[in-house]
Amino acid sequence: MGGPGSRSAGRARQQVDQRVGPFKAMARDARVLRVGMNVWPPFLFSGIHVQHIAGDFREVAVRLRHTPLTSNYVGTQFGGSIFAMCDPFWMLMVLRNLGPGYVVWDRAAEVEFLAPGRGPVCTTFHLSQEVLDDLQVRADDGDRVLHWFENDVTADDGTLVARIRKQVYVRRARS
Repeated sequence: MGGPGSRSAGRARQQVDQRVGPFKAMARDARVLRVGMNVWPPFLFSGIHVQHIAGDFREVAVRLRHTPLTSNYVGTQFGGSIFAMCDPFWMLMVLRNLGPGYVVWDRAAEVEFLAPGRGPVCTTFHLSQEVLDDLQVRADDGDRVLHWFENDVTADDGTLVARIRKQVYVRRARS
C-alpha cells in the first residue's frame, strides 16, 4: 500500500498549487457565493454587503453600511472597513475566470483616502476580457505575472472617498 507504483503514490505526487477550502469550493455559483459572503462573519459584522456578483464573475458590487461598528473615532467610515470591502474581489474574479490551471494570489495593496466617508460607501469591480487575455497569455509563456487593479470607493452622493489598488499574482499551475 502506497508504494512508488501505486495509485495513492501517484496522487500524492500530484501537487495542487491553488487550494480552495471545501466550503468555498461549493460556491461555484455566483448567487451562492454572494449569499455566503454576506453571512461570512468578517463581512457580516463589518457592515459589508455584497450586492451583486455577475454569473461570469466579471462584475461585483459591494456596499459598506455606516454604523457605529464601522465608524472611527470621529464618526466617519473606518479605513479598515473600507479596505476590507475591497480586499478579496480582484483575486477571486481572476481566479474564477482563469480556472484551475492557474495560481492566483493577492500580492500587494494600496489605499488612498480622498474624503471622509460620512455615510454608506460602495464600489464596483469590472474585469474585462482584454485583461484576462493578457494575464493568460503572459502566464502561459511561463512568466510570473503581477498586475495592478484599481477601483474607486464612492459615497452615495458620488463623492470619491478612496481609491484602492490591488496587485494580483498569476502563474500557470505546475502539472
